[in-house]
Amino acid sequence: MSVNKVILLGRLGADPELRYTQSGQAVCTFNMATSESWGTGDDRQERTEWHRIVVWGRKGEVSAEYLSKGREVFLEGRLQTRKWQDRNGQDRYTTEIVARDVQFIGGARGGGQRSSNEPPPPEEDFGGGMNDKDDDIPF
Repeated sequence: MSVNKVILLGRLGADPELRYTQSGQAVCTFNMATSESWGTGDDRQERTEWHRIVVWGRKGEVSAEYLSKGREVFLEGRLQTRKWQDRNGQDRYTTEIVARDVQFIGGARGGGQRSSNEPPPPEEDFGGGMNDKDDDIPF
């Protein structure tokens, strides 16, 4: 048995990009930062990790519509590594998180207030969220 599950809570580093495959499938990509800090006073340190996120289908379209740089997001997904060849024929690899569930948390950094011309986030839980009946967490 194996498990490939990623859970992240962080902020977008830039606005998401929405594209469509040749077959018409939507795919949204964005970079997300998670940070940890430790120490106290002058010895306080912080480390930020950057994650490449991929969201497919309608969830990707909704993510592209409502997410923006600085917006906080909670997501669950799986790790995936892809291989391709660059212009020089060299093999290249990228590891990304393919999101299954995406939940918007508050507004952009700096108070979380929406501007009057920013629409409210969707009310639907378009990713299934934490209440899935088939959740594998035993508590």
